[in-house]
Amino acid sequence: MSKIKILTNGIIKDNPIFVLLLGMCPTLGTTSSAINGLSMGLATMFVLMCSNVVISLMKNVIPDKVHIPAYIVIIATFVTVVQMFMEAYLPALYETLGLFIPLIVVNCIVLGRAESFAAKNTAFDSLLDGIGIGLGFTLALTLLGACREFFGTGSVFNLNIFPEEYGALLFVLAPGAFIALGYLIAIVNKLKTK
Repeated sequence: MSKIKILTNGIIKDNPIFVLLLGMCPTLGTTSSAINGLSMGLATMFVLMCSNVVISLMKNVIPDKVHIPAYIVIIATFVTVVQMFMEAYLPALYETLGLFIPLIVVNCIVLGRAESFAAKNTAFDSLLDGIGIGLGFTLALTLLGACREFFGTGSVFNLNIFPEEYGALLFVLAPGAFIALGYLIAIVNKLKTK
């Protein structure tokens, strides 16, 4: 598989949110604004990149009987790094994302890429895969967060576009996540068929 294909695969063809429908918990729970979606996506991308590389480098050392627990420990190490960094340097963002940061450990996207790609490929290819899948995840969360923020509060990345009283509060609340995600998936599917 070519390096470009590995890198772009997660962004377009196998986007974890719009195509594979993986990682719905952080997708629906953290995207009440574009900045929250972007932050969660970047945190997950960092964990994906680092864990993919380490798992790829250690694939011949980890016994088959304990490979899943070993992957979880590796992933949990990088999630702890992200969590401690956010808590120290971005406390407001850490407060907002809260419980969803530690849940990256059991995110099916991260564990799935470790099992299906990193454990079978080189470290460089695994890094590219982590970047590609991470970018696709980040773009999807940011787009969903931007749509919800725009329709709910009239702003995107806290830049006012129209007065907040004209926004539909529904989009900022939990049901709005399902509605916005459904429309975005429909748009992506329509664009893919053309």
